[in-house]
Amino acid sequence: MQSTDTRLNRNSLQLALRRYSTVVHNMEQTVLLPSLLRDVPYDEAQDCEAADNSMDLYESYLMLKAIKNTVESGLFPMHDDAKTKSHAALHKGLEPLLEAEPEALFHFHLRGLFTVMAALANKSQNLTEKYLDIIGVRH
Repeated sequence: MQSTDTRLNRNSLQLALRRYSTVVHNMEQTVLLPSLLRDVPYDEAQDCEAADNSMDLYESYLMLKAIKNTVESGLFPMHDDAKTKSHAALHKGLEPLLEAEPEALFHFHLRGLFTVMAALANKSQNLTEKYLDIIGVRH
């Protein structure tokens, strides 16, 4: 009998979401003291894609867990005012896309979702590795 992952196309959305959940679960199991990540910035030279000057590793850890919970539960969390304004501005910028053909729009968003999920999975793996560096354990 084939495993579920081998039956799924490697480019399937379900597999991308499962990979992300697995990587974040590994991060959660590895990072036993998330508070050690406070005020630790990403090393931009090593981690250019995951670098976010506005977040430290602790904030990134919380964000990655929250996204995992949303992916797994399907429930969208309530946002504070700053995030709500940011999401509203993003939506206004996407309004011209809503006039596109539905199939083209679907493929555009699907490609974007794959890109975002891969970036978040990489960010989670990098955070886990940096935590292991902080506590002095290398795998």
